[in-house]
Amino acid sequence: MKIYCGKDYKEMSRIAAKIIAAQIIMKPDCVLGLATGSTPVGAYENLVEWYKQGDLDFSQVTSVNLDEYRGLSGDNDQSYRYFMNKNLFDHVNIDKSRTFVPNGLEPDSGKACSEYDGIIESVGGVDLQLLGIGHNGHIGFNEPADEFCKGTHCVDLTASTIEANKRFFEKEEDVPRQAYTMGIGTIMKAKKILLVASGADKAEIIAKSLTGPVTPQVPASILQFHNDVTVVCDEAAFSKLK
Repeated sequence: MKIYCGKDYKEMSRIAAKIIAAQIIMKPDCVLGLATGSTPVGAYENLVEWYKQGDLDFSQVTSVNLDEYRGLSGDNDQSYRYFMNKNLFDHVNIDKSRTFVPNGLEPDSGKACSEYDGIIESVGGVDLQLLGIGHNGHIGFNEPADEFCKGTHCVDLTASTIEANKRFFEKEEDVPRQAYTMGIGTIMKAKKILLVASGADKAEIIAKSLTGPVTPQVPASILQFHNDVTVVCDEAAFSKLK
């Protein structure tokens, strides 16, 4: 496991973006596993900047996103498809027909999940998977549970996740209660994993995930078993790591 500490969110974001950019440069037709949420935004801003400067080419890149709210269309401004368009896809030369997000409008959860697993398999798997981390240790929407889920599945969001995400909606009642998410098994099949976190509120869960016991009650702890993980945090998020 490689660990990089940025002084603040801005420096952390730049370090993470350099790792993603290096993957694109080394393998122009790579498959990127992408994440949403507030933490990756800074990294995406750097990637867009470098693309506009002529330093990056996304034309051969394929992407697969971790998750999508069940019941939201890609046009909904709270969907993760919309998030990716707004923060990255609309600003670079990526072929949107090769950017994949779970189908939030598919009412048959079994069908939605099996189709997404099929897409990931068809593109040859993920070269570099970007992850954020929730306060309860979730990666994607893999919430604390009794076991690690392997493939894409429909998950009931926990109260803490709903609470964390309600700031993006007009009111808490508008936050979807379910999501389709890549499973832990799929995430762990990625050739490389990049975990990013920022802020003192993530310090405790970062310490638990990186140095505590591996348990499905702390989903991110499974990353201790991956052979190529890079963790990039700011000083605040690393403050409880001994």
